[in-house]
Amino acid sequence: MTQCAIKVYSDYKSPYAYLAKDLIYQLERDTGARIEWLPYTLDIPAYLGSASVDAGGKVVEESRNAHQWRRVKYSYMDCRREANRRGLTIRGPKKIFDSSLANIGMLYATQHGVFRAYHDRVFELFWRRELDLENVAALASVLQQCGAATGALADFLGGEGRRALAEIHSQAEAAGVFGVPSFLFADGDLYWGREHLATVRERATAKA
Repeated sequence: MTQCAIKVYSDYKSPYAYLAKDLIYQLERDTGARIEWLPYTLDIPAYLGSASVDAGGKVVEESRNAHQWRRVKYSYMDCRREANRRGLTIRGPKKIFDSSLANIGMLYATQHGVFRAYHDRVFELFWRRELDLENVAALASVLQQCGAATGALADFLGGEGRRALAEIHSQAEAAGVFGVPSFLFADGDLYWGREHLATVRERATAKA
């Protein structure tokens, strides 16, 4: 049978994408599916408002209504429960980051053969509040630690990588993607959220 191909859309500032990552690795190992990891930069303020807190956790800026705050608080509570069960750390960010540079870094890491190491490290560090997704030097350091040369990184971030990210985003939205993690099959069938991993696995197994 033809190897099953699945596009997986992810974003480093999504705790749900972080929790799905290792499960998707396992799915790939178990089914032989060909996973294509792609970045999809979430516009969180567009649907959940924005906020930032100081070092003591006090809100210093916000544009969220009460309903949005309840959703955000529940989401982190839900993710922390799962993270604790699996021995992972999720600490809520102090602000909503623009993850575009880190997501372009994903494309750069893929080109340089260090995708898995970069993907794991960025997620781990960010959710321990040890990585600024908007800091080029910090991202370059991660890439170097993962074994990638970074001499061409600056040009990639502002040129080819930026254009590629925009094209991927446009194609994703044309296919119906609106959140992460999302799973897109070659026939256009789309699943959003790790709760659909069992169905994704069934489909991948059937085509293996």
